[in-house]
Amino acid sequence: MTKNAVFIYSPDQLGYKFSDSHPFNHKRLILTMDLLKNIGALDDEHIIPARMATDEEIALAHDPQYIEIVKRAGRGELTNQQGEAYGIGTEDTPMFENMHEASALLVGGTLQAVDQVMQGKAKHALNLGGGLHHGFRGRASGFCIYNDSSVAIRYIQEKYGMRVLYVDTDAHHGDGVQWTFYDDPNVCTLSIHETGRYLFPGTGNITERGNGEGYGTSFNFPIDAFTEDESFLEVYEQSMREVFEFFKPDVVLTQNGADAHYFDPLTHLYGTMNIYKEIPKLAHKLAHEYCNGRWIAVGGGGYDIWRVVPRAWSMVWLEMNDQELPSGPLPQAWLDRWQPESPVPFIPTWEDPHPLYEPIPRKAEIQEKNAQMLAKALHMVRNEKR
Repeated sequence: MTKNAVFIYSPDQLGYKFSDSHPFNHKRLILTMDLLKNIGALDDEHIIPARMATDEEIALAHDPQYIEIVKRAGRGELTNQQGEAYGIGTEDTPMFENMHEASALLVGGTLQAVDQVMQGKAKHALNLGGGLHHGFRGRASGFCIYNDSSVAIRYIQEKYGMRVLYVDTDAHHGDGVQWTFYDDPNVCTLSIHETGRYLFPGTGNITERGNGEGYGTSFNFPIDAFTEDESFLEVYEQSMREVFEFFKPDVVLTQNGADAHYFDPLTHLYGTMNIYKEIPKLAHKLAHEYCNGRWIAVGGGGYDIWRVVPRAWSMVWLEMNDQELPSGPLPQAWLDRWQPESPVPFIPTWEDPHPLYEPIPRKAEIQEKNAQMLAKALHMVRNEKR
């Protein structure tokens, strides 16, 4: 019998850890799971263990020489200077023990999610440990050693022969996935992100459209710094509907970075929990309209691991299971368990307080700039339909 959704997780996924002070902290996986368990939305029957991706699977999107470099780094056989050419041993992506094994487990988790959905065992699958969208073929970047989404898309193509739509709502441009499939007409990438004028990785302009046979299958929607919920959701809803209708994918893979929130320390967007309620709703609806329900979701960015990520990521799982999205107070047992560890006071409710921040003087100007960008980008989508 096909399950509604499965949740991919293994405790060993927490081994992907650069240092105690690094902003990328997979403790957010435990916080999210514990929140879901506290509201009775997640139990052991939903959980499928992540597996280790093989070297051959990782090589679908990464150079074998690079894989060997990552292995050497994880064994302490590489200096930072030697690793720098490969993007490791840097401030963003420092080396740590067993780097390859920890990274391969995150990739394997996403492949496990793919197989669950593509083999009809579940309609939807969630691997919150994945979503490392900045990794390149021979180089780590932006906290990402291996790019699990790129590997998973190639895996879907080779094993199942299907057209894939990749949707990325992380505040940072999904550059690694875009460039991997830039000349591939059977993979469409859609990224909504803070403009690269202010934020890493500095790419994701609307003019990045694909190359060769893949021209017209790369779509970027860069939004202005300080963008708020209404403008973000206008861009999201219109771009999603247009791109789904244009590309008509067989399966959708969504990257669910939770760093577009006002509290996130690494970005400049002014989202609230309202966007994280709406993002999975539309992805779910369109997956059923176009892909026979085939929806694979991964995590991504999200650096306020206490106040934002657990609530935001819970919304994805609840939506996958057709559960009503919660409102009101968070479970007291969860707050009591984790507040002593948190360096900031928790938001004690599913919703954010209103107002969450002081009014933005440039609100109308930001909305207008985003609307102009959206109109220009959608014009390109519509031209591709002809």
